[in-house]
Amino acid sequence: MDNQVCNGTSRIVGCRFSVHPMTEDFVSVILGALEEVDTSKVWMQTDDVSTCIRGRLPHVFDVTQAIFAQAAKTGHHVAFSGTYSVGCPGDTEGDVYMSEDDTKVNNSDIDQYAACDFALYPLGSDSYMDMIMEQVEAAKQRGLAVESIHYATKLRGEAKEIFATLEQAFTVTQEHNSHVVMTASISANSPSHKKETDNE
Repeated sequence: MDNQVCNGTSRIVGCRFSVHPMTEDFVSVILGALEEVDTSKVWMQTDDVSTCIRGRLPHVFDVTQAIFAQAAKTGHHVAFSGTYSVGCPGDTEGDVYMSEDDTKVNNSDIDQYAACDFALYPLGSDSYMDMIMEQVEAAKQRGLAVESIHYATKLRGEAKEIFATLEQAFTVTQEHNSHVVMTASISANSPSHKKETDNE
């Protein structure tokens, strides 16, 4: 497919992320997670710093959630840091994956406590704070522990509910705003998590 400049009209979704297992055997944890996840419905490229995946919205979230879940199930402390984006001007490479259906191909429905700091950026919107607050309230309705922190919102609870919340926030916001960016830093199996749950 020939690349064409879309000037922000392409609805291809992308995420550039890094996974950091806190173990000397981090390479096998990362590679093992990537091997266990079905990435057939996304464009993917990994370099020496991060991995980029691009395609339809459901599959980008499906793959990032699955990779995090596969790494976390090893029991090691795992940190995930990702930036999701839609509507970036000129974003066309990999558009072939936009012909995929919305059926997700990974099963990440595992019990895993996690904590997440996320920030939502509806770029160019005059009502961006209203959009952000709507999604913060939606997170509370999912039963997650929600806390306002500097420059982000903290979520605590089941990883599957955290990713569902992130996907919903991104989906709803991009329906009303042409260019949306969302950052998410997620941690599982951290030694500090037990202290957090004990204090709840």
